[in-house]
Amino acid sequence: MPQLIPFYFLNQLYFSFVVLFVVIYILSKYFLPLFTLQQVIRLFIVKLNNKS
Repeated sequence: MPQLIPFYFLNQLYFSFVVLFVVIYILSKYFLPLFTLQQVIRLFIVKLNNKS
């Protein structure tokens, strides 16, 4: 049924955008702040280590 092919591609397109937005949201909400905190902790450790 060739008339269904455009809907199939649109469905793939919408699904890929939804997955992309979900992945970006999860990364920005949960993983990236942890990396920022990790860098801040490393900076403090290095500063403490240099003072002694």
